[in-house]
Amino acid sequence: MPDLHWTIPVGRWSSWPATASAAPDIGFIEPIVRRRLSTLSKAALKVAHDCVAREPVRVVFASRHGELRRTTDILRSISAGEPVSPTAFSLSVLNAMTGVFGIARGDRSAASAVSAGAQTLGYALLEAYAQYATQPDSPVLLVYADEPADRAYGTIEDEVQGGALALLLDDTAAVGHIVCSLSRAAGAGCEPAAPAGSADTAAATAATAATGSRPANPGNAAAEAAAATVNPAGNPNTAATRFPTQSQALLHCLETGQPARWERAGALWHWRWHDRAA
Repeated sequence: MPDLHWTIPVGRWSSWPATASAAPDIGFIEPIVRRRLSTLSKAALKVAHDCVAREPVRVVFASRHGELRRTTDILRSISAGEPVSPTAFSLSVLNAMTGVFGIARGDRSAASAVSAGAQTLGYALLEAYAQYATQPDSPVLLVYADEPADRAYGTIEDEVQGGALALLLDDTAAVGHIVCSLSRAAGAGCEPAAPAGSADTAAATAATAATGSRPANPGNAAAEAAAATVNPAGNPNTAATRFPTQSQALLHCLETGQPARWERAGALWHWRWHDRAA
């Protein structure tokens, strides 16, 4: 595995926790469409809308499971000999959110969808960067949204926590830059990370949704205490907090300003803010 390092300009970011008690506000979507959307799509649309105005924007949507729950319901209906709603079928695809978002905004810009197992968010960040690098005068919106799979599928390794996160890659309005890296983890077997700061991260997410700015006061004592602090490759400049999912790690970095990492199956992902002149 070759080492990869890239830096993304964060123009704005927003998040929505799966534990939120209120429904996401997506009033910009027509009521007839809004009623048919899943909680997953509503959360994705909410954070996406928080990050963009009316200008055209390319979209990279990422989700490990996507609308798997809706698909599962469709399969159960077929198994029971019941009719399947054409609308439910059309909204069951992985990139359903990007279609709804583009239609609502009247935006014909390119949109793509990424699913790569437990490493979905990391590779989506790489895809978004690659698209942005080819045309840096045009922003790219990365939207990640996921939810645990139906229990019918049994135990899933490295299961997602749920929630939604969006970042706008735009150097002209960057509030900061996130350095992303992918490298081979030290050692053959990578032990699973202990659950790290899940409740605290969700609470912080609810409080800072749609912040769109770099944290002015880095530090989340509760999350730091619950997570394991490690030092990849013995480098004192890369000490980072380890999390059980990529979304928790990246969100921790965005919220607190502290570096974070995720490690599985020989792959080490690392995120940190980087100060530099615009």
